[in-house]
Amino acid sequence: MVIRPRIRAFLTACALYCLAALFIGYFGINAYTGNHGIKAREGLDRQIADLAADLDRVKAERARWENRVSFLKSDRIDPDMLDERARVLLNYADPRDVIMMVKRR
Repeated sequence: MVIRPRIRAFLTACALYCLAALFIGYFGINAYTGNHGIKAREGLDRQIADLAADLDRVKAERARWENRVSFLKSDRIDPDMLDERARVLLNYADPRDVIMMVKRR
């Protein structure tokens, strides 16, 4: 009757190996598809690239606006810029201005 304990030991060892393989497989799958896995990292990298492009665009727009605002400072006022802003804000047109009506397509 030596065969029974050997079979039991063999089946116990197989069960432990299967349990260990399932345990490792579970963590392996979560490392790939989980919230902090490889796929999530790829999504975060794409989002970082998009935000970096938006940041560059916003920085360029800010530089453009800072340049326009610098023309309105009191130490070096650009008369054309001042005239343009005053007309826009006051909704004013000079009688000598030429106004062209253009039809849109």
